[in-house]
Amino acid sequence: MAQEKIFAEGILFKRNEKAPEYVVGNLSVKLEEAIPFLQQHAKNGWTNLSIMLSKGGKYYLQIDTYEGKKDGEQSAPAPAPKSSAPVQVVSDDEELPF
Repeated sequence: MAQEKIFAEGILFKRNEKAPEYVVGNLSVKLEEAIPFLQQHAKNGWTNLSIMLSKGGKYYLQIDTYEGKKDGEQSAPAPAPKSSAPVQVVSDDEELPF
């Protein structure tokens, strides 16, 4: 069963399409709403938020509820490599073929 989405209160992310490529976006924080919200959802002193993109093209933030494996839980073994061909090592003295 999927967990209910928890939208961040007092925190907004906006992407300005006219901004230079190196500017990802702007984050606005309304302290009187955000601080209590972040404290309420903190785990080990941290509140993790995910920046999401709605179907309508608007950005929003929600609590990241992902929790890794607990101690004692085992993950599935890693799949074996598809090719067992030997790896060729080239020393500094050899010329590269390209």
